[in-house]
Amino acid sequence: MRALICGIGGQDGGYLAKFLLGKGYEVYGTSRDIHLMSNRGLHVLNIADQVVLRSMAINDFRSVLTVLAEVNPDEVYNLAGQSSVGLSFEQPVETMESIAIGTLNLLEAIRFLKPSIRFYSAGSSECFGDTGHEVADETTAFKPRSPYAVAKATAFWQVANYREAYKLHASNGILFNHESPMRPERFVTRKIVATACRIARGSEEILTLGDTNICRDWGWAPNYVEAMWAMTQQDQGGDYVVATGRTVSLSYFIEQVFAELNLDWRMHVNSDPQLYLPSDIRQSHGNPERARRVLGWHHTLEVDEVVQEMVRAQLKAESNASSV
Repeated sequence: MRALICGIGGQDGGYLAKFLLGKGYEVYGTSRDIHLMSNRGLHVLNIADQVVLRSMAINDFRSVLTVLAEVNPDEVYNLAGQSSVGLSFEQPVETMESIAIGTLNLLEAIRFLKPSIRFYSAGSSECFGDTGHEVADETTAFKPRSPYAVAKATAFWQVANYREAYKLHASNGILFNHESPMRPERFVTRKIVATACRIARGSEEILTLGDTNICRDWGWAPNYVEAMWAMTQQDQGGDYVVATGRTVSLSYFIEQVFAELNLDWRMHVNSDPQLYLPSDIRQSHGNPERARRVLGWHHTLEVDEVVQEMVRAQLKAESNASSV
């Protein structure tokens, strides 16, 4: 089997590539420009020499068509596009083009070249907006509250439409937050872990964040890529919520990180209203029952264990760097 991972340079792309290689796949990966791509994650995972890379601009149909024709994959995983909710408020056009137009280009290229390809598209819990205390599943209406979420919602309905109209094997993974040491520091969870570890080493800096009362469902990224693959193995494409089913506040996440380092987070963290998003989600709750029932997928780590793994990895990376 041959798989093409669009956006292989990101957190999920690296873990998915490693997972598929373990299944015996030939793995190809794309980035807008592979010569400028940071493939640190592929090296950390020790798979850089096992993956074939191709440059592909996902919002350029000719580029997408050319790469698909060359690689001739059996499965395509679309993990590409602008991935920051906060940045989407500053770059709404780039966000819409890279996510919505990019997804449409892949669907059209698959329809023209090889309709038998099994296609996975990375959706997002951000599409649901603020769920309050309700738990979102595959039947819950979308109420997006950011340009990123609007783009993801658009891509979701494109995938659903192509599945219905052209009988493509196309699936949406509506993934709730999932973390790992592979997250860049611009993501809040990794920023918290990296800063807390510096403070534990003696830094006197203050960790400044936006709203620490927001609540999210945080899972373990290496576990979530297994759900992506499971979707492409079904007889038909479909839509699946992927989550742990447990929601906690960001302040809880922060508290656990600092507690791992024997620190009181309240002495080192500041909340700045200027860092609040123009519109944000206060509560986000997911119900992964369909993924469990149909895909046989279960989450492996609770949020406390995710924190432990991220802190351990950060300390190990810092120790290795200091010994060089």
